[in-house]
Amino acid sequence: MVSAKQIYDSLETVKDPEVPVLSILDLGIVRDVKQLENQAWEITITPTYSGCPAMRVIEEDIKANLLLIGINNVHVVSVLSPAWTTDWLSENGRKKLKEYGIAPPVNELDKSVLFGVPTPVPCPLCDTINTKMVSQFGSTACKAHYQCQECLEPFDYFKCLK
Repeated sequence: MVSAKQIYDSLETVKDPEVPVLSILDLGIVRDVKQLENQAWEITITPTYSGCPAMRVIEEDIKANLLLIGINNVHVVSVLSPAWTTDWLSENGRKKLKEYGIAPPVNELDKSVLFGVPTPVPCPLCDTINTKMVSQFGSTACKAHYQCQECLEPFDYFKCLK
């Protein structure tokens, strides 16, 4: 008999295909894990944004990882409400993003599009806030592209979504 803790331990090894240093638990997309009848398990996840292309891979990886611990009857359910927010990123996930060279989300919405005042985003390499947005669109839809004005390194910023 497999426990919910063993399921969560297995889910910790399922990585985001777009940011492979983050587990799906770091991302906060796992909403619920529950055992159903006949030894079946249901894993409820929420995509980081509607239409995220990584979700199919994540669903397949969940099933493959649970199969490794003897669970072959898994239902992965995607729910869109409530919508995922960067508030759901774990502190450990934020730390991993920074160590990977991606600036974690600043704890506010990016209102620069509306008000012309860019959100100060610290450089993940040297920690200065003397940075500038190069493009609202980075390597994936959930990131923007920035450049540090001190060390001159380009970096991705994981956009803040609320």
